[in-house]
Amino acid sequence: MEKFDSFDDIKKSLEKKEADCKSIVAYYLKNIQTKAHLNAFVEVYGQSALEQAERIDEKLAKGKAGKLAGMVIGIKDVLNFSGHESNASSNILKGYISQFTTTAVQRLINEDAIIIGRLNCDEFGMGSSNENSAHGKVLNALDESRVPGGSSGGSAVAVQANLCTVSLGTDTGGSVRQPAAFTGVIGMKPTYSRVSRWGLIAYASSFDTIGVFSKTVKDNALVMEVMAGHDEFDSTSSRKPVHHYSELLHFEKKVKVAYFTETLESPALQPEIKSQTEAILEKLKSEGHEVEEVHFPLLKYTLPTYYILTTAEASSNLSRFDGVKYGYRTPNAHNLESMYKLTRSEGFGEEVKRRIMLGTFVLSASYYDAYFTKAQRVRRLIKDFTENLLDDFDYIIMPTTPTTAFKFGEHSGDPVAMYLEDLFTVQASVSGVPAISLPNGKDQNGMPIGLQVIANSFKEAELYAFSNYLTELTT
Repeated sequence: MEKFDSFDDIKKSLEKKEADCKSIVAYYLKNIQTKAHLNAFVEVYGQSALEQAERIDEKLAKGKAGKLAGMVIGIKDVLNFSGHESNASSNILKGYISQFTTTAVQRLINEDAIIIGRLNCDEFGMGSSNENSAHGKVLNALDESRVPGGSSGGSAVAVQANLCTVSLGTDTGGSVRQPAAFTGVIGMKPTYSRVSRWGLIAYASSFDTIGVFSKTVKDNALVMEVMAGHDEFDSTSSRKPVHHYSELLHFEKKVKVAYFTETLESPALQPEIKSQTEAILEKLKSEGHEVEEVHFPLLKYTLPTYYILTTAEASSNLSRFDGVKYGYRTPNAHNLESMYKLTRSEGFGEEVKRRIMLGTFVLSASYYDAYFTKAQRVRRLIKDFTENLLDDFDYIIMPTTPTTAFKFGEHSGDPVAMYLEDLFTVQASVSGVPAISLPNGKDQNGMPIGLQVIANSFKEAELYAFSNYLTELTT
């Protein structure tokens, strides 16, 4: 069977009767088996996916299939899927079977998408390299000695290595965009509240968003338009109308684009990434767009603000995992206090424990105002600056990451160096605005470079259209 690079390829095969949904699932299952050493999937739903495909083939024959019929999707291991294990790639939730399905996933299933398995990730979404998983690290398919990025590393590699058509990840501070950049695929983080979080195992509730990995902008837009919209189970989900993003990809107008001096002059920025980003800005100028240099004096505060607030929220969210109600419980306890302590010490990995400790510290009575309250104020300043800038400009362009994919173990002993990988992605997360990472060439080692584009809140339709135009400029 021919290679499927997009959902359009699948639809053409279905229309020409060259394939059916069952054979398409079999194609992906074979790829997953062949590339199992990449460790992208922690569980493959082979039998249920084939059964689902058979039902959809019957609906196709009757002309009653949904708009995603034939699309095969992998979901990150923080998204609940009823009747299947979901453990956030953590030993503390080992064996936990979901009692319900995440709203975003259910909406895809309602349109006849086929869920093929759950994907490896950093434990509870905490990490930038996918080295913090209880299921072991995920390998970058382009260079297996290098990380795929995190936390949604498995989701990125699943699309990169053609193990599914698209995949779902989650983005708290860059966990869709950064691995998309490291693996050379497209990764979209929507506006906070655009997609329901119901069914997502929380890391930091005021930051978490469900995002999409794909090889084409059109596929990404199609999945987003199906997932997005208000959900009665999530009071934070927006009631704003959802546009048909995949039908609004035509782009003609001239736009105003801002870029930050501080990002391109950052000492952490790899020279090849700088030159590739500058090349795109020059191309936009030559196409008649207005491109302007802007100063972002708050850049140095975005990362500490993000980590103070997210670790505080993680400390609160993860307090529920205590061995009492579900998940792992230590067999070594001799009283209630030791049960709590040992369960959490044995069940959580090092990075999760580090962030819980940091969060507990900044929430403590002595430091609450000095750290947490101050970080909330700075978050407001960053959000206001970003939104005001996007009132004057259509888009902000910057590198997705300061470096391309680094080697395994390179930052393992230095958490600060690891956290710096999120330097350019956290602004959109702190501000709650949509952002996308697009492939933008490769470095001298053949590793992908990512280009990040940020738009104002709920401007997903415009962002997708501009991104589609940019992909033509970069090829």
